[in-house]
Amino acid sequence: MSRDVTDPWRAHRHHLVDLALRMLGDIGAAEDVVQEAFTRLARADDVDDDRAWLTVVTGRLCLDQLRSARMRRETPSDPIDLTDRISVTQPPSADPADRITLDQEVQFAMLVVLQRLSPAERVAFILHDVFALPFDTIAETLGRPPGTCRQLARRARQKISEAERSTKTVAQEQHHAVTERFIAACTGGDITALVSALHPDAWGLATFVTGAEFDPVLSIGPHEIAANLSRHYGPEVTMIPHPAYGRPAILAYRDHRLFAVLVLTIDDDLIHRVDAVVDPTANSPQ
Repeated sequence: MSRDVTDPWRAHRHHLVDLALRMLGDIGAAEDVVQEAFTRLARADDVDDDRAWLTVVTGRLCLDQLRSARMRRETPSDPIDLTDRISVTQPPSADPADRITLDQEVQFAMLVVLQRLSPAERVAFILHDVFALPFDTIAETLGRPPGTCRQLARRARQKISEAERSTKTVAQEQHHAVTERFIAACTGGDITALVSALHPDAWGLATFVTGAEFDPVLSIGPHEIAANLSRHYGPEVTMIPHPAYGRPAILAYRDHRLFAVLVLTIDDDLIHRVDAVVDPTANSPQ
């Protein structure tokens, strides 16, 4: 008899998709792997910690894909296909030095991981250095002793450090927690929770990109921002946190296609500004 996994799905899905995307570099493959992990959870007995169990299973499924002949032969091209044509704009009064562009930073970090690391190195590095899992847990995923997993992660670090650029991620606990809360509210369609995550003086700027045209829309106040966000981000959207030059950012996918990038400015555990760049032609909701 299958168990109901609705609550674990809501609580852990975007965390697992984030993990799988970093390993596989393809949003479709990542979502498929996570779907399979939840299918297995529904059939599993005596699971004490759903998140830990799902993390191990997702890691194993990713490792299987990475070891397959197809994944060895192919490296996804342009894993983030929107960021090379967009920038987050700001009001004229803003200092130009504060402008955020999402063109190569995330792509480079992901491609370094994809191209320079073996499957086992990639899994060990991402689970430990990105998701801060202990090596005992990683050993369950890789089926190797913790000491070996530690060596794999160290070799991965060395390979990445040989690149001319760094794959730094935002490690601030505050930003992570606020971003997670924001994603949960958006994808859960919870307007009240979304408003509560926004600063009372919050403002947002959404730039809709259509070919060479840019159509900015300004929102003032948490209620107006939340209403506008709810029109574009809901349960059918997958939102993945990613850093953007040291700022918390979110990649939004619909039907396996990136259609928006959001950059958050956070003050005192609340979001003070939301900058979004949206491609309305990328599988827009009907």
